[in-house]
Amino acid sequence: MAMERHGQTIETPTEARQAEPGPSVLALLTASTSLAVLILGVIWFSFFRV
Repeated sequence: MAMERHGQTIETPTEARQAEPGPSVLALLTASTSLAVLILGVIWFSFFRV
């Protein structure tokens, strides 16, 4: 259980690691992957068109 000492919250290492990545991490991963695929597609079609 988190304790407060001298105005600071003291947690054990296990308690400090309990955070879960929220949906913002998934959104960032999806957006960056989509952008990378889009950029690579533009490069592919501009240089290797038949």
